[in-house]
Amino acid sequence: MAAGPTTQLADVIVPSIFTPYVQQLTEQKARLIQSGVVARDAFIDQLLSGGGLTFNVPSFKDLDNDQERVSNDTTGGHFTGAANPDPLKTGTSQEIAVRMSRNNSWSSMDLTAQLAGADPMASIGGRVGYYWTRRLQAAFIATMTGVFADNAAAPTGTEHVANDLTVDIKGGAYAAGVTDFSAEAFIDACQTMGDSSDDIVSVMVHSIVFSRMQKNNLIDFIPDATGQIRIPTFLGREVIVDDSMPYSGGIAESWLFGRGAVRLGVGSPKVPTEVSRIASGGNGGGQDVLYSRVEWTLHPTGHAYVGTPANGGPSNASTTNNLANAASWGRRFPERKQIKIARLITREA
Repeated sequence: MAAGPTTQLADVIVPSIFTPYVQQLTEQKARLIQSGVVARDAFIDQLLSGGGLTFNVPSFKDLDNDQERVSNDTTGGHFTGAANPDPLKTGTSQEIAVRMSRNNSWSSMDLTAQLAGADPMASIGGRVGYYWTRRLQAAFIATMTGVFADNAAAPTGTEHVANDLTVDIKGGAYAAGVTDFSAEAFIDACQTMGDSSDDIVSVMVHSIVFSRMQKNNLIDFIPDATGQIRIPTFLGREVIVDDSMPYSGGIAESWLFGRGAVRLGVGSPKVPTEVSRIASGGNGGGQDVLYSRVEWTLHPTGHAYVGTPANGGPSNASTTNNLANAASWGRRFPERKQIKIARLITREA
């Protein structure tokens, strides 16, 4: 019996359905976004819908804590020719966000097993969606690495106080109960935000640090809204475990976040999803290639991207002009409490 027609990617991929499906999966699976640390921002979405590699994000500064005047009943102003009191004024901050244009492609030979599923498009979408989730988190980690590196560097003028986001207890050698993660060290990191420390809602740690937290009996588990997943928490803050967190030679970084610490914009490339048929692929047997493209902005609140991006935007690298480079970022919010992030550096072994 002759074989039936072969199902190809183009037969099951409907771009207008597939693209939003993948985007939805990406945001659903990203626990950082679900926790509120990375907040989807319609304003930045709108910026991405236009042109440009970088975008100005203006904001008004809070009023300075100047001493108020004491009122009196003395006639003045235009009645006596005396000068009226000079009114105070507010200022503005100019944050700068940067566009990231990313893409990847996969041959159908890599997706053969997925095509065997009952719903091929959903099966492929899950694979691509989870891929973009991991890449979004990688871009997030690179961005935060650059922001902390900028904070550790000598400031330009009064831009920031060096390392005012960080508590570093790693010391020169491992000492149990001294250099490793503890409740006391975590509280000290929160305290870098002063009386705004309650704004911290989550902590992102390497699995080595999470193991230390468990051994010290520091972790509580609470059910999610469905009651099916137990979410680890520490002192009421959600714990997010990811081995892409900085860890080297026993030295670990743990990052603390408040809600909206990073703003996420999602744009739409001209052709977000595309399937290409290569007749000569497979030695003439034919090949399908699925292309997926995204437009993102990950903007750490209170900061400006000050690098010079390539046409596709910065990469995740620590080299010049890229996300993990200290010189790519500058603080724009003057008060430490306005920056809803903190870092704890420990030595775990």
